Amino acid sequence: MDHFRNIGLIGRLGSKPVIDTLKHLMRFLQDRGLNTILDERNAEMMPGHGQQICKQKMMGEICDLVIVVGGDGSLLGAARALAQCHVPVLGVNRGNLGFLTDISPNEIEEKVSEVLEGKYTVESRFLLDMIVKRAGEPIGEGTALNDCVLHPGKATRMIQFELYIEGQFVYTQKSDGLIVSTPTGSTAYALSGGGPIMHPKLDAIVLVPMFPHTLSSRPIVVDGNSELKLVISEENETYPTVSCDGQINISLAPGDVITIHKKPHKLKLLHPLNYDFYRTCREKLGWGTKLGR
Repeated sequence: MDHFRNIGLIGRLGSKPVIDTLKHLMRFLQDRGLNTILDERNAEMMPGHGQQICKQKMMGEICDLVIVVGGDGSLLGAARALAQCHVPVLGVNRGNLGFLTDISPNEIEEKVSEVLEGKYTVESRFLLDMIVKRAGEPIGEGTALNDCVLHPGKATRMIQFELYIEGQFVYTQKSDGLIVSTPTGSTAYALSGGGPIMHPKLDAIVLVPMFPHTLSSRPIVVDGNSELKLVISEENETYPTVSCDGQINISLAPGDVITIHKKPHKLKLLHPLNYDFYRTCREKLGWGTKLGR
């Protein structure tokens, strides 16, 4: 328990069950003599909490551990803010699927106690950095733990773009866009688009076309250190959008260039000792059990 003395708490906004869980966690941690630091946005929803507060981006500087309460979307946002500080992150599920936030509310005390006692496993999940340039000048950037997605935005027309991998031309495509996903994101939007499930330990990126205007276009898996470049064709009549984790959106124009590569800092994600990626897939995706049972 000496390893984790200052513990940050982040929760999804606008949810009473999340606030209730945060209060439970605060009491639980304080009873063990630990110092809790509350995300300032959550603090506004909890008058009289009496806790130290700070901005989410600062938690990585002052905390030994950050616990995120909510769904995977909450953890995605925290990951982008905390990854470069190397602070370990633990997820409590108050969302739907919960591929990343794998502790259920009814086992908080048991599982968090185990983590505090050093009984946990650690995963390093890499993120993607994205930058958009117009006429050679940067106009926007973002970071994604799950995926960077080129999509039509509010329009319903197809997008024409060119794809380059490590400087080599791959194809010109006309489609609803492209999902560029990490292994973490392979069980999210990329899976819905027909992409493969990738084990979190893989050092690879998958590119999943969205409704391509050709039957021969298929997902491509490339090395995780590859630099990807998407060029929006000048012939486009619409202005598409590129998004990071569905939470950061940048409007594009014909001729814009999107560059995507691995972020140098990784997310340090903690799991209870009984964490099993394949069991999570069975439970969350409804996979069948062994034949004959």
